[in-house]
Amino acid sequence: MPLEATMVIIDNSEYMRNGDYVPSRFEAQADAVSTIVQTKIDSNPENTVGVMTMAHKGPEVLVTHSKELGQVIKGLHTASLNMGGYIDIPTAINIAQLALKHRENKNLRQRIIVFVGSPLQGGAGDEREMVKLAKKLKKNNVAVDLIVFGDGIEEDESSALRVFIENVSSADNSHLVSVPPGSHLSDMIISSPVLAEDRGIPPGAAATAGPSTTSGTGDFEFGVDPNLDPELAMALRMSMEEERARQAAEEQARQANTTASQTTPSRDGATGGTQQAPATSEGRDVDMEGEDDEDLDEEEAIARAIEMSMKQDQEEQKK
Repeated sequence: MPLEATMVIIDNSEYMRNGDYVPSRFEAQADAVSTIVQTKIDSNPENTVGVMTMAHKGPEVLVTHSKELGQVIKGLHTASLNMGGYIDIPTAINIAQLALKHRENKNLRQRIIVFVGSPLQGGAGDEREMVKLAKKLKKNNVAVDLIVFGDGIEEDESSALRVFIENVSSADNSHLVSVPPGSHLSDMIISSPVLAEDRGIPPGAAATAGPSTTSGTGDFEFGVDPNLDPELAMALRMSMEEERARQAAEEQARQANTTASQTTPSRDGATGGTQQAPATSEGRDVDMEGEDDEDLDEEEAIARAIEMSMKQDQEEQKK
């Protein structure tokens, strides 16, 4: 497990109030920071973590070289009360580097993790200035991980942040992780190369998109490599299967209701037809009875005529 002193720079600008990450960008970021700190401390008891902000009235160090998660949570709470303004990435990174330079244990490697959820402002958008800063950090053996989300995501392959990572990386020790809206920030970071070495995973095995950058989602289902985190991948897969089963059941129920509503009028119509059928049959029976009466009248008339004819013949014979 690596021996590292880490400074985490969080975004506390006005953009962090947005709710495209549940429950909000800042809350999702705070949860991710807690995950990083806990993972770093658990991987090696000698590791230290500090936290600072880079917006509001300017970059401010909240926690320096601590091994206590409680101090980090307290610092995050303080940051949540001081949201506003715009981020200043170059200044914040320079301050973080100075804080790492004064670490007590000089055997600890230096790392800076930066959360960017706002549009790039000032020097952060200047590629030349960012490259200059990257070369300075690389010279001082400082690794940098950039975690971009929300308005911090840049689609351009030649963006200033990508160029910065390419120039600061040494032996693939720096990464750019892009987390799209709707994703769980902590889960994406856990399955990314940012915490791979702390979790005992070889850096090469965690890389999903090139030597120094990763999209955070990679080419894996649900954005999680099952080789790195099989339990999480299985849980996500089971959740998806349950959701599909539920949707299929709802669709079947809806179709059944639609079919039932369509067959009900037909049944009523069939009943009406049945009710009309006896009446029609009765009408036919009445008609048939009338026809029978007429037949009987004709037969009686014929019988009477024959009877009268026979009587006349008998009378003539008597005479």
